[in-house]
Amino acid sequence: MIRLAPSILSADFSCLGEQVGIIEKAGAHVIHIDVMDGHFVPNISYGATVMKSLCGKTKLPFDVHLMIENPDRYIADFVTDQTEFIVVHQEACPHLHRTIQYIKSFGVKAGVAINPGTSLSTLDFILEEVDLVLVMSVNPGFGGQKYIPSALAKVEALKQIKELHSLNYEIEIDGGINLENVKTVTDAGVELVVAGSSVFGAEDIDARVKEFLKIFEQ
Repeated sequence: MIRLAPSILSADFSCLGEQVGIIEKAGAHVIHIDVMDGHFVPNISYGATVMKSLCGKTKLPFDVHLMIENPDRYIADFVTDQTEFIVVHQEACPHLHRTIQYIKSFGVKAGVAINPGTSLSTLDFILEEVDLVLVMSVNPGFGGQKYIPSALAKVEALKQIKELHSLNYEIEIDGGINLENVKTVTDAGVELVVAGSSVFGAEDIDARVKEFLKIFEQ
C-alpha cells in the first residue's frame, strides 16, 4: 500500500488544526513532521510542542523527520501514542546503530534519512535494523524546492536490496514531489510519499489529496 504523508511544514499555522482536519478527511494516511534546528540544516521550523498540539485532534499517525544535530537529546520529546516513525539523518548520527536502537526502545519505528549527496552504501550495515529509509529528493532545510532526479536511482536500489535480502523497511521520499512526478517514484518502489507545498499550497487541499490518492491506485 502506498501512503500519503502531507508535510505540515507547508501548512498555514494560523489554522493548522483545521488544515490537518482537511487532509485527514480527504484520506491522507500520515502527518509528516519536519523538525529543523538551524544547525544541521539552514532553517528553523518547530519542535515537539507543535506536534503534540495535534494529539487527540487527529487520528493520523506522526512521521517525525529530525533534521537536527544530536538527535538523541530530543528523541524522547517526540514519542507519543500517535508517533509511528522517528527518522534521523545518517549524516547527523556518529553512532547510527545506537540511535536506531534508542528510538526502538520507546516502541516507535525507527527510520534513517540520507541527503542527495550521500551514497546509499553508507547504510549497508544498518538496513537490517531500520523500519524505514527516507530518500531526500531535495537538499533538506526548505520546503518548495525542485525535485532532484538522481534520487530515483536510490529508490530503485533500495527496492532491489529489500527484495534480495527479504528486508522489511519501507521506502519514503521527501522533496519536490508533485502530481507530475509522483507516479515515477511510486513505480520505482516508494511506499510513503511526503508532499508539502504540493498539498498545502493547493487552492483546494481536499481535492489535491484526492488527486494524489487516485494516482496511487493506478
